[in-house]
Amino acid sequence: MAIDDRTLGRFLDGDGSLRQIPSKHAKLIVVLDHVAQSFELGVVYPEAEVNAVLRRFHADVAALRRYLVDERFLTRRDGFYWRSGGTVPLDSV
Repeated sequence: MAIDDRTLGRFLDGDGSLRQIPSKHAKLIVVLDHVAQSFELGVVYPEAEVNAVLRRFHADVAALRRYLVDERFLTRRDGFYWRSGGTVPLDSV
């Protein structure tokens, strides 16, 4: 089992929701990368759609959204967001 898988296992419930948002930066990055993969590359999302996706993970969508932007997994401009970082599974390339 990879380190990232172990970290995700500690923070994700069986339904994929977050038990909590990690406070340690390295673990937060692993979780944010996982969350960012819920957004398709090349698609621009209005804030309401971003919130709907993030709500599946955690009730505090504002914090998740802010972390995703601050850590450059998502980019925000004029109320719209798009994926700008994170890993991409090889089968989707």
